Amino acid sequence: MGRGRQKAKHTKVARELKYFSPATDYSALERELTASHHDHDDEVSKWAEYADDDSYVPDDGTHRS
Repeated sequence: MGRGRQKAKHTKVARELKYFSPATDYSALERELTASHHDHDDEVSKWAEYADDDSYVPDDGTHRS
């Protein structure tokens, strides 16, 4: 296949991708965002006991005050 045909195919694909606009499912988006928020809260509560730990010493030897 020559360069002209190859370039034409790439241009066609690029144009299709540029102007393609699928229908947006807002209810699915809302479910996804709501679910990720709850997962984040669970993660935070799981590690909450370490948040106020004053005995933490970093690897470099400095102490957090």
